[in-house]
Amino acid sequence: MPENDPWEYSLYIPNDPRAVTVCRRTLRLILTMHGLIRMVDLAELLATELVSNAVRHTKGPAALRVRWSGCGVLRLGAWDADPSPPEPPQPFDRAADREDGRGLALVRACADVWGWQPLAREGNRGEYVWCELGVA
Repeated sequence: MPENDPWEYSLYIPNDPRAVTVCRRTLRLILTMHGLIRMVDLAELLATELVSNAVRHTKGPAALRVRWSGCGVLRLGAWDADPSPPEPPQPFDRAADREDGRGLALVRACADVWGWQPLAREGNRGEYVWCELGVA
């Protein structure tokens, strides 16, 4: 049974493609330990897309943030050091034959809501792309 108390985890990662797998496996463990096993597969898919974009499209470090509201909402987000907005999601039919460019379209299609926001901290700029899933 999912917990009613809110919690949050942040995993800071280097700009390394292997970090995507580390994030996915860490997320699985977090959700399993908090009794949210029913959300694992979809959450892993969405977090993989968010973190992959952060690693692929920037040169600096990134982070995965996982937050449980306590009210049935799971927020997944990826921070990176590039302050420019993400490319708008393309419809799946336009990206069907491509190897890339479908990540945010997949997030938009599978998440209850998604968005992004610019971030600035201690003179550093970046962006935070997030999505939310509700417990069904």
